Amino acid sequence: MKSKNVEEYFDTLGKRFSSIYDVRPCAGPDKMVQIGDMRITVITDRMLRIELAASGNFLDKMTQTVINRDFATPSFKQEGDTIKTDYLTVNVKDSSLANPKLSVDVKGFGTWHLGEKPWTLKGTARTLDSTHGWIELSEGLMAECGFSILEDSKTLILTDDGSFVERQNDHMDIYFFGYGHDFKGCIKDFYHLAGPTPLLPRFTLGNWWSRYYKYDEKTYLDLMDKFREKNIPFSVAVIDMDWHLVDVPEKYGSGWTGFSWNRELFPDPARFLKGLHDRGMKASINMHPADGVREYEDQYENMASAMGIDPKSGEAVEFDITNKDFVKAYFEELHYPLEEEGVDFFWMDWQQGTNTKMEGADPLWMLNHLHYLDRAKDNEPMVFSRYAGPGSHRYPIGFSGDTVSNWDSFSFQPYFTATASNIGYSWWSHDIGGHMMGKTDPELITRWMEFGVFSPINRLHSTSNIFYHKEPWAFDILHEKIMSDYLRMRHRLIPYLYAMNYRTSLFGEPLIRPMYWENDVDEAYHHGNEYYFGSELIVAPITSPIDPASNLAHVSVYLPEGKWRDAFTGNIYQGGKTIDMYRPLDKIPVLMKEGAIVPLTDCIEDNQIENPKEIRLEVFAGKPSEFELYE
Repeated sequence: MKSKNVEEYFDTLGKRFSSIYDVRPCAGPDKMVQIGDMRITVITDRMLRIELAASGNFLDKMTQTVINRDFATPSFKQEGDTIKTDYLTVNVKDSSLANPKLSVDVKGFGTWHLGEKPWTLKGTARTLDSTHGWIELSEGLMAECGFSILEDSKTLILTDDGSFVERQNDHMDIYFFGYGHDFKGCIKDFYHLAGPTPLLPRFTLGNWWSRYYKYDEKTYLDLMDKFREKNIPFSVAVIDMDWHLVDVPEKYGSGWTGFSWNRELFPDPARFLKGLHDRGMKASINMHPADGVREYEDQYENMASAMGIDPKSGEAVEFDITNKDFVKAYFEELHYPLEEEGVDFFWMDWQQGTNTKMEGADPLWMLNHLHYLDRAKDNEPMVFSRYAGPGSHRYPIGFSGDTVSNWDSFSFQPYFTATASNIGYSWWSHDIGGHMMGKTDPELITRWMEFGVFSPINRLHSTSNIFYHKEPWAFDILHEKIMSDYLRMRHRLIPYLYAMNYRTSLFGEPLIRPMYWENDVDEAYHHGNEYYFGSELIVAPITSPIDPASNLAHVSVYLPEGKWRDAFTGNIYQGGKTIDMYRPLDKIPVLMKEGAIVPLTDCIEDNQIENPKEIRLEVFAGKPSEFELYE
């Protein structure tokens, strides 16, 4: 439903934001110490906020990263220019704007000096577009040295109506995390500071079909029917670029941006989308909004009028996410009609660059924020888009971009996915099997799909090329069987995955966590491709080819103390050591801890993702344990 005016629209967004997140930006005066031009807020006994501003012009508003500074009041003492908690000792040596000097001693670790950038265990990256393998990641919050910082000086102010404004002064604004190796405690407090990861809709946890290919209504629905005939379940259908007009007159530039259905391919969009819904699937379409709305679009007349442009002029409606009038029209004129036809959520495929008309405003961040809040009107908010910096975990799900289809690219993804939890980003979706270039390699695609099943979001995708296939039957019978079995396994895991989805949102425990989060030993730090998968499992994807002599592939696995059982082979291992594991093509190490309880469903026909009537429990007996199942 359209709002009466732009103020009403943004007021609604602000109310949605405060209903989803705990918004308390002011820490309270009992936690603040001002020394000269410096203000130090003792947020917890291990987290500090350090500000430097002229004339005490400090900030007690939300920023695009930080929304809640109101923690339980920690115990601390101030003695002159020294502040002490049970874990931190802060020494202010110069609190002037011209030459600030401060140090923080972290009990049991070391000392940080203002201006230093601690080396961390890394975070994540904006995109993996065109990557062939390893890339440099941004800094995270976890560090072997025991402390890290989060720079928040240049972010925008987030207003009560859900929009952004620029900061009006030079203001140093740094958060110091001195959690030692309590990485789980660090991330939970970060989620309190920046807001939790919201609960994902249940349908997102099944398999996604997403191929850049010129489907029409019949070929797409026929493909979905073939998957059903083979009992290969999918819960999400993503329609890439060609859903909209792409062959546009040269005077309009490229056809990447589009909001109008290609009626030659999809003559009745509502009928097509209903066909997907009738098959038990949700539907998403690809968006590249950077070029705005041009006169050939179905919605041009309404958009032009909303922006004060004479529709007869043919003048383009430029994309400007900083303009509130544009934002309101962007959703109500461009997206609401698509939703009414049956689109369930939008894939924001970027192209907006990093600049806007507002100083420091990243259009990607603003799109993610606004799309998420707009979709909250239907009680299952989500956006599918790229990462836009710390705090992006509030707007799942992440699209990691167009990777090259080769072993180097694949072998980086398990590490990349686990390490993202170091900055609280837990719901990455990759182009499983690789996006482009490379060559057709059934073994590579099979191994990638095995990882996809044990990754946050399992989305099969590839570029517009007739030789790129992810349909299992496009390969020989051996690879087809393995791929099909793993895709079925993903849907069987939905009860477990949804419980972990709930734990992520409620308790701040990401589905995928690096091994060193729970094991402070050298081996854990050196097994970056191995990770915890929820509360019960450890997964070590195989990311290298099979040895032709043995017909087995190898992966080095660190097992923590205790007993572990391989869910596929039944082998039981004594932990506290590193083990070389060898597996055939149809298996990867998935280790259940002693006492593990893993709820599964066998109800996967017809793309079912609902709460199952029956639950099958995989249990590794040996010690008392319990499991809380959320539905």
